[in-house]
Amino acid sequence: MRNLLIFFKRYSYVFLFVALETIATVLIVQNSYYQSSKLITWCNAISGGCYNAVSSVSNYFKLAETNRQLVEENARLREQLASSYTHYNKKVFTVNDTVYKRQYTYIEAQIIKNSYNKRCNYIMINKGTMQGVKNDMAVMSPQGIVGVVVNTTRNFATVMSVLHPDSRNSVKIKRTGIAGSLIWDGKDFRYGTLIDIPTTHKLYKNDTIITSGFSQEFPEGIVVGYVENAHQNSGDGFYTIKIRLATDFNKIDYVYVINNSFYQEQLILNKKIAEQDGQQTDNQ
Repeated sequence: MRNLLIFFKRYSYVFLFVALETIATVLIVQNSYYQSSKLITWCNAISGGCYNAVSSVSNYFKLAETNRQLVEENARLREQLASSYTHYNKKVFTVNDTVYKRQYTYIEAQIIKNSYNKRCNYIMINKGTMQGVKNDMAVMSPQGIVGVVVNTTRNFATVMSVLHPDSRNSVKIKRTGIAGSLIWDGKDFRYGTLIDIPTTHKLYKNDTIITSGFSQEFPEGIVVGYVENAHQNSGDGFYTIKIRLATDFNKIDYVYVINNSFYQEQLILNKKIAEQDGQQTDNQ
C-alpha cells in the first residue's frame, strides 16, 4: 500500500494532465459536430482493427475443424457425380426404363503418417474397418490418386502409395483415351512413369492423364498427372513417359477412401477368367 501511494504521488501531475485532457476532449466532442465525427471515425477504425485481429486468431484455431467439414462435404458431393453410378438401360417392349445404381462411395480420412522420399512409401490414415475401410480400396486426394489400402485395423489403415515400386495403376490419356500403366521409378516423389503407350499416338506436353476405369479400385476420370516429357523406346514401339503427378505427396493432409460396391462381383469374374486361362494353357 505504501509503495502504491508513493507511485501515485510521484506521478500525480501526469494523472492530473491525463484527466484534464480527457475532460477537454469530451467537452470539445460534445460541442463540435466535426470533432465528434472525427473521434467516432477514429474509434471505429481502432475497434474494427481489434475485432479483425481477434477474428483472424479465432479463425486460425478453427481451420482444422473447417477443413474436416469441407472434406466431409466433398465426399458427399463426389458420391453425387455421374462417375459414381453404374448406368442400366432396361428396354422392355417400347418402354425405356433407365435405372442408376451407385457404385462408388467415399470415406473421408486424415493422414496421420506419410512417407514420400523412401524407396517403398506408405501412408497411414485414421479410418479402419470400424469406419468401413477394407483392403484393396482405392485412395485419392482432392488433387488426384494416392494409392491402395493394403492393411487395416479397427480404426486405422495403411495405404500403399503410388510412390512404391509394386504400385501399378491402369490410366489413360484423357485427350485420346489410349490406356497404359502408371509406375514409379523410386526417384522423385513429384513424378511417375507412364508405360505401354504406343508410339503411333502423338503426345503433347501437359496432356492430362486420368484413371482408365479398367481396374476394380479406381473409378474412371480421376486425375493422375500431366505429361512432362516422353521418349520412344528403341525397338518395341512404345513410349516411356514422365508424368508430373497431380497429388503433392509432400503436402496432403486429407484423403478419400473409395468403396466400390461391385468389387467382389468383379473379383469373382476376374478369378474365373484367370482359372479358365490357366486350364486352356494346361490343355495346350
